[in-house]
Formats: sequence, structure tokens, C-alpha cells
Amino acid sequence: MSNAVQQNAHSGLLPAAALRHFLQFKDFSRDEILYVLDRARLIKEKFKRYEPHRPLYDRTLAMVFEKASTRTRVSFEAGMYQMGGSVIHLTTTDSQLGRAEPIEDTARVVSRMVDVVMIRTFEQTRIERFASHSRVPVINGLTNEFHPCQILADILTFIEHRQDIAGKIVTWVGDANNMAYTWLQAAELLGFTLHVSAPEGYRLDPARVGSVGPGVLKEFSDPHEACRGAHLVTTDVWTSMGYEAENEVRRQAFAHWCVDADMMAQAATDALFMHCLPAHRGEEVSGAVIDGPQSVVWEEAENRLHAQKALLEFLLLGRLD
Repeated sequence: MSNAVQQNAHSGLLPAAALRHFLQFKDFSRDEILYVLDRARLIKEKFKRYEPHRPLYDRTLAMVFEKASTRTRVSFEAGMYQMGGSVIHLTTTDSQLGRAEPIEDTARVVSRMVDVVMIRTFEQTRIERFASHSRVPVINGLTNEFHPCQILADILTFIEHRQDIAGKIVTWVGDANNMAYTWLQAAELLGFTLHVSAPEGYRLDPARVGSVGPGVLKEFSDPHEACRGAHLVTTDVWTSMGYEAENEVRRQAFAHWCVDADMMAQAATDALFMHCLPAHRGEEVSGAVIDGPQSVVWEEAENRLHAQKALLEFLLLGRLD
């Protein structure tokens, strides 16, 4: 057995998986994403039946937070405990990351002591540097550029309510942020169409979009047009973490991009509404929409737990029959 395999199978209880990371949505193939989603549904069913599912006994997750979190921390921490493992929580204030230790050195050390690492940080290059020096899988809990775990949970939620997402229309209303770019990766991978509407100056960067297949992406200057025929309408706060100084400017720029009843009326009659939370009622979404019958935001938030349990299982153990 190689050193790498010994590292990943130190308990000797279950077969080891090849080293994989989940730093952005397209790190997995379509088939792998669908497998993880299927496992998430199975794991959730067991959870609802109070049936133990502990395949990660004796495994340890290190969670590194350089950005504050509620849902990411609770879902990963609860999920790892429910799977039989343990968790170590690190922030920049209680580790050498806050004292200018190179992130490469932190990766070399931490990955010798745990089985998997989740990082919530700023630039994507930072998590990529960590992963390139890690001996264990690394998961993106959020970066400025991508939020793959959230989109995994969102798609799980859509599938639960509407079955297959392939061939559907997902409308993103708001800033071209980490969520928007991750939705774009998901659209390419899973075969649905993404409509995006944002005010001038906050639209998708053509350099980042690159070349996408036909029917994958359509951009709109009018958010009502973007919502026309959509099966899912989703949005996020107008000001993401790190951009607080732009609050007032953004509030003015996005004044006409509040998802309200008129906007939802343009979508399909059975359209769902999602929001990754936290939400500001009266800004990016009206209270009538987020608290209305089309909203599935609470199921969406819960599904972070189950999608990430399936993700952890896949990264550590590979495919299970």
C-alpha cells in the first residue's frame, strides 16, 4: 500500500478513495455530481428516519474560516458528527494563518493531522494554493469567486421539488458574484439554461465566462424579461462580504432588481424561489416572495447539511454501492 493510500485509509475500516478536491463545481463530472446528489437524498432519508449513517467513523474534518459563517459552519460541523467523525474549527485569530504563516506551510502541516479540510476564504487562488500542498481532500466552503457547496444544495432542493433540472431555466437576478459564476458552471455541466440580469457595472465578466455552449447562458438588462418562463428564480444580497464600503452605491444601482411578486409572475406558474441567505427583505427580495408559497429557502438551507455529507463521503470513500 502506498503512503498516500495509507494516509487516506488510516483506520483500515473502509477502502480509500483517490485524492480529489472540490474547489469549484466543474471539478466534478456530470456523472459524479449526479452520484453525490443521489447519495445526498439517500443520506437525508436515513436522517429523517433517525437511522444512523456513520461511514466516517474515526475521520477528522478541519474547518478553516477566514470569512464569517453560520450555515457553512453548522452544516459541516453537524454533518461530520452525524457521519461518525470529528471536527476541528480554526479561524485566523486562533491559528498561525493570522500571523502570516504561508498558507502552503499550513496545508502541509494540517493535512498530515486530519482527513479532509473545508476552507471559507477570500481569493480562489488562496484555496488553490492550500489544495496544491495538501495530502487530503480540500472543499471550498466559499471564496470570492465560487460557492460550489451552496449550488450543490440548491440543485438537490430543485430535484426534490421538480425532479430533473436538465432542460429547465434558472434565473439569477443580481450581482455577478460567486453564486452566479457557480450557477454558470452547473448549467454547462447539467444541461440547463441560466438567465442572468444585473445592472450595468455588475454584470458577468466576459473574460471569466469564456466560451459556453449554445443555450447555456442568456443575459438580460431587464430582470422581468430574465424571469420570463423560469422554473427557478434565485438571488443574493446586493453587497457580498468584503464589499461593505459599496453598500449605498449598490443599493442605488440595484433598486430595480428586487425579486418581488411582479417579477415572480413572469416565471412559470410552478416556479420556485431560492436565496442562499442571509436575506435582506425589501432589498434583493420582497418579504412576500421569500416568505411566500413559492419559496423553498428553508429546505434549501437544510440541504447544505445533506449535500455536504454526501460530498464528504464521496471525497473520502469514493463511490459506495
